Amino acid sequence: MTEIRGFYFPDELYYLVEKHVWVQPIADGLARLGLTAVAYALLRRSLVAISVRPRVLGQEVARGRSVAMVESLKYNGPVLAPFDGVVVRANEQVAESPELAEADPYGSWIVEMRPRAWDPTAAGLLTGAAAMAAYRALLEAQNITPE
Repeated sequence: MTEIRGFYFPDELYYLVEKHVWVQPIADGLARLGLTAVAYALLRRSLVAISVRPRVLGQEVARGRSVAMVESLKYNGPVLAPFDGVVVRANEQVAESPELAEADPYGSWIVEMRPRAWDPTAAGLLTGAAAMAAYRALLEAQNITPE
């Protein structure tokens, strides 16, 4: 686990840094997606809902397309797919209690997807030292810290 400007990041995850999305490969060729601690901090602790778009379940979603919506008192917007793939499952616990994701951003995933192909998927994401360097640069450039 790496700490940057008061935020913690698991080293083993893959990140789409500019969208504050993390990816964790799991069994059977699936990957879990969630939002980083930075994403929840930017919502200013005013999270109201996380909802998976019902029409995406079982469907192929292109990289950059919405798989879920985040609603807060300050922001309403999409959670974007970090790769091309099929949305296999939504985390119903997070949908029912979004505060779970805010309290444990890396233990509370939002959707599971099956990437079209893992190697190109992984190449489009950052992990390890490269991810931490990119997050450090982004947090410093935007002067983001936890409240």
